[in-house]
Amino acid sequence: MHDPRSTRSFWTLAAVGAALTGIGFAAAHFMESRGHVVTGMGNEVVWGLPHVFAIFMIVAASGVLNMASLGSVFGQAPYKARARLSGLLSLALLAGGLMVLMLDLGRPERVLVAATHYNFRSVFAWNVFLYSGLAAIVLVYLWTMLQPGLARWSKPAGIAALAWRFVLTTGTGSIFGFLVAREAYRSALLAPLFILFSLAWGLALFLLVEAVLQARGAAAAPDAVRERMARLLAIFVAACLYLVAVQHITHGYEARRGGFQAFLLLGRGGGATYAALFWAGYVLLGSVLPLALLFHPRWRTQRGVTAAAALVLLGAFAWLYAFIVGGQAFPLEIFPGHAVRSSFGDGAVARYVPSLPEALLGAGGLGAAWLLTLVGMHLFDMKPHDAPAAPAKA
Repeated sequence: MHDPRSTRSFWTLAAVGAALTGIGFAAAHFMESRGHVVTGMGNEVVWGLPHVFAIFMIVAASGVLNMASLGSVFGQAPYKARARLSGLLSLALLAGGLMVLMLDLGRPERVLVAATHYNFRSVFAWNVFLYSGLAAIVLVYLWTMLQPGLARWSKPAGIAALAWRFVLTTGTGSIFGFLVAREAYRSALLAPLFILFSLAWGLALFLLVEAVLQARGAAAAPDAVRERMARLLAIFVAACLYLVAVQHITHGYEARRGGFQAFLLLGRGGGATYAALFWAGYVLLGSVLPLALLFHPRWRTQRGVTAAAALVLLGAFAWLYAFIVGGQAFPLEIFPGHAVRSSFGDGAVARYVPSLPEALLGAGGLGAAWLLTLVGMHLFDMKPHDAPAAPAKA
């Protein structure tokens, strides 16, 4: 029987999630009816702030499932206790990300055309199967965990989910890696980089969700478990920072990419905003400061770990914005070795300022993920249940 106070709290939080989701749909309707003139996007920057939200949620949906993989596939008991919540968050984030993605692309009523007519030479067509496949596998995975008679199938389902999410994140990174016309993209390193990002962002998000549950009265994770997850997050964040550095060193070695490297890293030619987001947002606040909080023994408290997780997510948005929007704002090199100028803005850095409807649509996706998570936890037993610590021997 539900505690009345818990029920009231559920309905209050669900109302907040539903309101955010409704605002997101309203913003999408406003942009659809008025046209993209009410957004900051144009012919040069076609993926704006909503895509930053969508890519974040899709990548994090893959990474947050790592908790379940560590428990079911690798037999780690502390993570197995978190497998159900991990699967629920994965489904919720995937649904929220795809909601933003479909509404931002325009003409959502033609989704059936996109779902039934494929161009298999396009990575976008591959992702239709990757996203729907992950949702189906995670649903089966959760079923095996919730139904006691199906427990023996939990590990095979977990192995399938582990393999599929790596393929999915590779496909998401390849959306950009295969865009050979853009100096910011076109890199084989983006596939493994997105996999590492998914692990870091997913774990950081999971730690924040656990902190919220604890604030609402759930049992706190044992100190040993918190320490393990903190060290794991630090490893993921450090690995991401390393691979980002390798990517930029590699790009800097290519003479033809020098212009974009100066644009993004040094802020030259109109790239000051993107350079600030990269260095201050991603490197300093999103990587260096969390690493200090996670590695220093005095700062690796419950609050310190939660603060580090929040900073990692802040850095995720900063990196995605600089990467996605900055990569489009930098002018295309249509005729190598020649300067191009025209009244249409060829050769000039594109100007992009996010509009309020774009931000509201992205927030609506987060609201949808929030609402689905709440409903799932209200209907099913999804909270982590850690085994009691063994009594100390006399």
